[in-house]
Amino acid sequence: MSSVQILHNPRCSKSRQTLTLLQEKGIDVEVTEYLKHPLTREQLEAIATKLGVSSPRDMMRTKEAEYKELALGESSVTDEQLFDAMVSVPKLIERPVVIKGDKARIGRPPESVLDIL
Repeated sequence: MSSVQILHNPRCSKSRQTLTLLQEKGIDVEVTEYLKHPLTREQLEAIATKLGVSSPRDMMRTKEAEYKELALGESSVTDEQLFDAMVSVPKLIERPVVIKGDKARIGRPPESVLDIL
């Protein structure tokens, strides 16, 4: 069985609920607090592929003030710029993300991660 990783923010209720759900299922989880240990652009690109998103925006918190302040919703903003923004401001990454092998899911709702386990 391949390992399971969660990109976790302990201050987020959905992230805590998802981690608890995994633990209750007896799944050994590697917890990555991505705000303390920011991800690289390469890691984010790999996660986007595993999520199967058509745009990096699909894995971003578009309601965050920084998203609006950086004008990331503009149609002229490239995927590269969106990835760079998530590297610079990790708070923009939607959470939690659960990764297993070549698949990943955003835990909103928490139960949505179960289909990759």
